[in-house]
Amino acid sequence: MESPKQSENATTAVSSSHCPNELAHFPVIHPQPIHWGEMDAFNHLNNVVYYRYAESARISYLQALGMFDGSMVTVLAQSSCQYLRPVTYPDTLLLGVRCQRLGNTSIVMEYGYYSSAQKAIVATAEAVVVRLDSDGKSKLPWTEDERERLLALEATVEHTPKG
Repeated sequence: MESPKQSENATTAVSSSHCPNELAHFPVIHPQPIHWGEMDAFNHLNNVVYYRYAESARISYLQALGMFDGSMVTVLAQSSCQYLRPVTYPDTLLLGVRCQRLGNTSIVMEYGYYSSAQKAIVATAEAVVVRLDSDGKSKLPWTEDERERLLALEATVEHTPKG
């Protein structure tokens, strides 16, 4: 499996040569430009936007695993974000995403938001994603193949999720 950091698709990954040390243990790095319209009245990135960015990074992660083909149903069960520094336009955030904990039917995703302008982590976040059956009514366990792919992806950056 090719490491997502080495993928040629710039919309879902950043090459390892451009990955800051602060994100070295995140197997997927999602680049996210800041848009002027995402600023709030205090001239910094609106807090709601961080959650949209996490969603995009989460999709990039699932795509890297080959799990975002329309056949899998997942729901966001919980999310939180810790804002460490204000972000302003213009900037590009690099969102590192990884699996913090792999459960039977859920995963806890961890995010690091790195500001290219500030050269620092500006926010961290966490989300719990639950896998459901195709009708979206019952929890569905991750298959052995999916678990192996996830662990292999995490191993590319020497990270092992908690079990």
